[in-house]
Amino acid sequence: MSRVGAARKLAAAAAYGGGGLSVVGATLFTVLKAEARLARKTIGETSPDPVPDPTGWYGRGRPGPALKIALFGDSSAAGYGVERVEETPGALLASGVAEQGDRRVYLRTFCVVGAVTAELKAQIDTALPIEPDVALILIGANDVKELIRPSQSVAQLSEGVRRLRDAGVTVVVGTCPDLGTIKPIAPPLKQIARAWSRRLAAGQTIAVIDEGGRTVSLGSILGPEFEAAPALLFGPDQFHPSAAGYAALVRLLLPSVLAALGLAPDDEALPEIYRGEGVLPLSRAAIRAVNEEGTELDGTEVGGRRLGVRGRWVEVRQRRRRPQSEAEAPESSEHATTAPDPGDA
Repeated sequence: MSRVGAARKLAAAAAYGGGGLSVVGATLFTVLKAEARLARKTIGETSPDPVPDPTGWYGRGRPGPALKIALFGDSSAAGYGVERVEETPGALLASGVAEQGDRRVYLRTFCVVGAVTAELKAQIDTALPIEPDVALILIGANDVKELIRPSQSVAQLSEGVRRLRDAGVTVVVGTCPDLGTIKPIAPPLKQIARAWSRRLAAGQTIAVIDEGGRTVSLGSILGPEFEAAPALLFGPDQFHPSAAGYAALVRLLLPSVLAALGLAPDDEALPEIYRGEGVLPLSRAAIRAVNEEGTELDGTEVGGRRLGVRGRWVEVRQRRRRPQSEAEAPESSEHATTAPDPGDA
């Protein structure tokens, strides 16, 4: 079977019914569960201390109306392990959108440390009343850690993206990172975690595009760069990123969030072939994204049609990472847990 054919089969299995046990075989499952328990022991219990909350207003003095951003997901979205609100992914993202998009921004975070994809539903229930312009979702790592079937996780993500799109919310999903790079996870669980997380990421990609969202592959963002400087980019538990690690994550995601809001730079209006950008069938693009972090996929048309003989057409982008904006804390005078009025600036 060709690489593309194998990739198509793997991605489709994750999206449309592939089981977790089939990835490894039932005979290894008991061993893997034991190794997973050992890895969790090495990582340690999650701290009960609350993560700094970045909910609030950003971009003082910039023009309105305010852009409203909803942040969903797990500890990677919340910024577990950092001490200052300016170090959280939410504050980094909102500060970047405010500066690079030159707009007032209201961000509210709904993410929960330790969340699995099944918990997205409750997060979205709470978020819909504020009518966000864009939703950023980071979910899936805990599904792999808890050995939840990829097909189950993908179906739950698909439902969440569908609800947001039906409500008129633009959706960006950072797909599951490659967990084979996590140091406390030992072989053979390390190899299985890599295959499992990549399978989940491929399935997430297909589901999100089918529901009208766009995806950004986190792939091995926790890989070469993190392996080269683990003390700098991983936190003390060697599982969650450090403040510098979260900043690297947001640098990857910010260009796609700006594009989703219609705020991409003029020089990114069209795909650039020399950067490997262009249009591909979804199945081929999904496996490419799994293997190349920072790959953005978004549905498109060819000759006025969304579907080709090999399925859904997608635009493949490798957006330029921009200089990191200086993160700010939400303004204390407007820091609120209630939603702003739609026309607020």
